Amino acid sequence: MHLSRYVETLSLLGDESRLRLCALLHERELRVTDLVRVTGISQSGVSTHLGRLREAGFVRDRRTGPQAFYALAVDALPATAMAVLAEAMSSADPTLEGDKTRLLELDAERRGSLAEVAGDMERRYSPGRTWQSLTFGLAALLRLGDVLDVGSGDGAAADSFATYCRSLVCIDTNPKMIDAAAARFAKHPHVRTRLADVHDLPFRASSFDSVIVYHTLTYAERPARALEECARVLRPGGRIVVLCLDRHRHQEVTAPYGELHPGFSPRALRLLLARTGLDVVASRVACREAKKPHFQVVLAIADKTKH
Repeated sequence: MHLSRYVETLSLLGDESRLRLCALLHERELRVTDLVRVTGISQSGVSTHLGRLREAGFVRDRRTGPQAFYALAVDALPATAMAVLAEAMSSADPTLEGDKTRLLELDAERRGSLAEVAGDMERRYSPGRTWQSLTFGLAALLRLGDVLDVGSGDGAAADSFATYCRSLVCIDTNPKMIDAAAARFAKHPHVRTRLADVHDLPFRASSFDSVIVYHTLTYAERPARALEECARVLRPGGRIVVLCLDRHRHQEVTAPYGELHPGFSPRALRLLLARTGLDVVASRVACREAKKPHFQVVLAIADKTKH
């Protein structure tokens, strides 16, 4: 880091108000109104300080409708800034401790009134309301038949819906993953694990009611062939569900994980599925990661027409 960058960093964090804001934004996103309530700094003052921090790359913002949420850009902060913040937050400074206390009080106040978090509940914590619990709750609505999980890994994803399958077959090309999946499902007689390649599935045509391909397609050497095989083993009236990364330019991040293709756009995935003869129900971006580089995940659903 050049000398000018050191000076800029120390100048930014040399202001008490900006240091307080960075400390509050270190763990979570907050709105300007939240920061005003907690710090007592005027709204114009908070906005001005956030503007300087954002321009320097210290703070990022995210908009949901008319509301803007701010968070510390931890992954982009210079080491000097992190060292200053870490030392400040670990101290028993009464001003920073007071900010923490008022933030907790604000959280408690909002938990006591749902009206305060209307429109923002997905970002607010309440005991037990987690994405994991929601996943298991949604899975309980399922009544699945014979299911094939392509590229199942150690079965972590399948574990959420295995109970609701008439039968479940988990396949992967990695022996260690299959061994781990077999151990996971040892007490489930209706679940089988098997070493197999999606390009040449060892199953007869029309063997499964559902085929799931969760984050597998970008690792397949021949994606079109892989989907053709999935369509072949699907029964008429059956459904295939695909999750994969959207098209991206961050192969330096994904290549170490073994990714062979830099994602598929919703349109590209729709075309791949349609070419297998399946009826594509949907192909869209389902979610976007909050952290850089903000990978997006495409969800595609396709049905096999009944003859």
